[in-house]
Order: sequence, then structure tokens, then C-alpha cells
Amino acid sequence: MDTIIELHPTADTFPMLDNDELLALAEDIKKHGQYHPIMLDDHGRLLDGRNRLRACEIAGVEPKFATYDGPDPDAFTLSVNIRRRNLTKGQIAMVAAKACSAAEHEGRSAGELSARSVSEQAGVSLGRIGQALTVVRHASDLVDQVISGAMGLDEAYKTARENKAKAESVESQLARLREEDPELADKVVEGELSLPAAWAERKERAEEEVRQRRVATQFLCEVVPPLAQARGTDTVKLYDQQFMLTGRAITSEVIEQAMAALAEMAEAWRERDAA
Repeated sequence: MDTIIELHPTADTFPMLDNDELLALAEDIKKHGQYHPIMLDDHGRLLDGRNRLRACEIAGVEPKFATYDGPDPDAFTLSVNIRRRNLTKGQIAMVAAKACSAAEHEGRSAGELSARSVSEQAGVSLGRIGQALTVVRHASDLVDQVISGAMGLDEAYKTARENKAKAESVESQLARLREEDPELADKVVEGELSLPAAWAERKERAEEEVRQRRVATQFLCEVVPPLAQARGTDTVKLYDQQFMLTGRAITSEVIEQAMAALAEMAEAWRERDAA
């Protein structure tokens, strides 16, 4: 029967052996016994030895356990696994970065110390671990590929940098859109519009705004100056209905509405000047 034990997050960083390797380990344990105990932390979580645990289950051997009583379970798990496995510097850096990310996510301070410890013990620079952290944050789907050796850290880092640049560009565009049109920015955040579609709509709105400004400006230029020029003249006395434009008859009501419109224009103009 399988033994169910919760994994410590750092132990979960390392991949399991493949089936053939597990069967070979199980056969060895069956013949020679379990040389090293499966290490647990003080919460009963598995720190090291999940391959041994699985091999014991396959072999039908009762597993042996021990409890780690040191100060840094993260560093212990990273250290014993790195020494035991034939990992490249890039794989070690990625393992450390993944463990750091898990520790940070859980609010554990040991993650940063573990990264420094791995840097010192395994000869991997903190800069290299920093590259791996960039992969964790911006190309998380490549993390396990690097750890397994299917992809090199340099290749994954290049992809991560490209993803980061794209993300920063999107954030910048969204911030600019929020300044120009908060309503459209909210639609992007809520998933109602894609960012390109929102910018296309923003362009249409801007073009329509320019069109309306042009029409309004030309209308005012055609109407207001002639009215100003009519002041002090006999224009009203000379008005003759037989010469009026179709649909443009002048009445007392029209004049009152025109005066009200001019008063509104004057107020709006004062506000423009004060702005």
C-alpha cells in the first residue's frame, strides 16, 4: 500500500526518477536494504527521499524515516539533492530559483538564504540564479524543462526576457490607455476588449472628436463674427421675408434662443480662458 506523505515545497522542486531507474532502485533496496533514511521535517513533510520511498513501496519493504533537526530545511534539501544528482550549473540555478519562488510565495524567508547557500556550495553565481528567477517569473512553462535537462538555461532565459519585454510593453500601453480613456482601459482589464481592439476604438473616438471639433469651430466662425459685425447697423430694419433662406425665418423666438445660445457661449468661453 502506498504511503501518503506531504512533500516539503523544496523537495517537490526535484523531478522523480523515471520508471526504469525507480525499478532498479527498488531491486537494490530489496536485495541490500535501505541505506539512507527518508528525511522528514518537524511537520512530518518529506524533505528528502521520495524516490527511496516509492522504491520501498515497489519492493514491498517497510521504509525507514528520520526527522531533520537542523536550522534550514530548504538548504538541506537543496544541498543533498544537488550533491546526489548529476546536474549542470544551469539546472542547479533553476532548482534554486524554483525553491526561492516557492518560499517567497509561502512567505518563508529561507528561500533567499537557500539561494545564497546553493550559490556558495555548488559554485553557481547569484547572477545565474537571477537569470533562472527571470525564467520562473516570465516563462514558467520552461522551468521543469530546464531542470530535467531538456532545455538549457540560456535558451529559456532568452525566451523569458522576450516575454518580460512584451509584458512591460503591454503594461505601458495599458497605463497610457488609462490616462487617455479609462473606460476602455477598464474593458481591457475585465476582458471585454483586447488591448489592440481597445486602441483601435480609441483611435476611432479620437478621430470622431477631431471631426466634431472641426465642425463646431467652422460653425462658430461662420455664425458669431457676422453677428458681431451686425451690431450698430440697420440689419434688422432691412430684414425682408421675400429674401429669406428656406427654413431660416427670423422670429422673436429664434432671436431669444440665439441670445440664450450666445450667453452660453460667453460663459463657456470665460471658463476656457480661466482654465
